[in-house]
Amino acid sequence: MKYNFDQEICRLGTACEKWDDLENHFGVKDVIPMWVADMDFQSPQPIIEALKQRVEHGVYGYTLRPDSYMESIVGWLKRRHRWSIEKEWITHSPGVIPALSLAIQSFTQAGDKIIIQPPVYHHFARVIQANGREIVNNPLKLENGHYSIDFEDLEAKIDSTVKMLILCSPHNPIGRVWSKEELTRLGQICMKHNILVVADEIHSDFVYKTHTHIPFASISEEFASHSLTCIAPSKTFNLMGVQTSSIIIPNQQLRDRYDRELNTLSIGSPNIFGVVALEAAYRHGEEWLDQLLEYLQENLEFTLSYFSKNIPQIKVIQPEGTYLVWLDCRELGFSVEEMDQFMLQEARVAMNEGHIFGMEGEGFMRLNIACPRSMLKNALGGIEKAVSSLCKV
Repeated sequence: MKYNFDQEICRLGTACEKWDDLENHFGVKDVIPMWVADMDFQSPQPIIEALKQRVEHGVYGYTLRPDSYMESIVGWLKRRHRWSIEKEWITHSPGVIPALSLAIQSFTQAGDKIIIQPPVYHHFARVIQANGREIVNNPLKLENGHYSIDFEDLEAKIDSTVKMLILCSPHNPIGRVWSKEELTRLGQICMKHNILVVADEIHSDFVYKTHTHIPFASISEEFASHSLTCIAPSKTFNLMGVQTSSIIIPNQQLRDRYDRELNTLSIGSPNIFGVVALEAAYRHGEEWLDQLLEYLQENLEFTLSYFSKNIPQIKVIQPEGTYLVWLDCRELGFSVEEMDQFMLQEARVAMNEGHIFGMEGEGFMRLNIACPRSMLKNALGGIEKAVSSLCKV
């Protein structure tokens, strides 16, 4: 089946955070929403048909996860990421962020330290602080438009109270797809200091040409036994609303501790439509995904070319994965507040402000390119017009 990703779909009035929450979040509503990390594309037709069939059954009682559900996860990871897992390793969460909270409660104590690598997904810091743990920042290094892990800084900040590292792989917002060498060195440091690695790999299915996502736990048995891996079909197939994530924990002792916390909070039961959507996605969604990846590659190339030719004052940090583009706007010379208002009031584009990802993100903006190209062109045109007006002043 040939999918049309150029089709514009109105999402207003669907309780859609990205579109319906603009005025509440930004104070304006007549701007182009390029912020929340979901896509303005319909999910694959097999998922829609599977959900329709389940709805038409008419009975929506207590639900379990059948073997076919678990097997679909195993098959997906093997086909797409060459990672062979056992279905017994799989546990669950309504989402990746709830899973992080469960992991923090299960494997750390109040006052323990947890490492993150900013600029990084802002909910990492929020969930650590909400659970009474201390953040240790290991900022990524930006050199010549390329981010890398600062391993020397990482080792220097580790002490006996550091119990966990939350790894964003691929990294949001900078779009790095970590190499095997980088992941191995990171893992070796964590193993040396008995630090548990919680890998948020929710963007793992979005990788651009010449790059390959490597699941952290697939590198060695030692890494697998000292880690949790969080995945979901939500980003891949635009299914955020079904609240269904899979947590891969090969170490049974760790898995048992996680499951105890999950059961204590009574949030282990699945969403009936999440069960249907996940299995349909992992069994029948690859044709759609392969076409989507081609379209996103074209959107990325268009974006890179547009900024280079028309808005050279803003430097694009070229992503290796995700559908998020990290824009270096520091040359514009704005303060944090001025930058936010400039993009909203002058460019008329709503993006995620770089500073929410940590102080290392000040002067940057995160642009979501998972949308029809017409929408992308309009947004970039608005940014170009706004920046050009600066040059005329």
